[in-house]
Amino acid sequence: MKIDTQGMSGPVDPNYKGKAQEHKPMMIQPHRLMTPEYVKEMKILINEVLNEREYQRKLRMAYDDPTPPGISYFDTEHFQHPIDEPEPPYEDWSR
Repeated sequence: MKIDTQGMSGPVDPNYKGKAQEHKPMMIQPHRLMTPEYVKEMKILINEVLNEREYQRKLRMAYDDPTPPGISYFDTEHFQHPIDEPEPPYEDWSR
């Protein structure tokens, strides 16, 4: 008899006629360069740049009363708060 410390070997009995254990491949979760928080901020930044570009285009094309972009998520002056209070929520101006 042998002691299987890894649980990787099949039955020890040489007379065993049953089905061998099925091998299941390990699942691997891919690693990303950016954290989920960084990805969220990058999406906000990209959308703000596109919205600003669209606003500038509307100004050049003589639209009637184009709406200017709102406060930027990255303009931290508008998101100051006391340490014992949560950060004010960011609301997308285009919604």
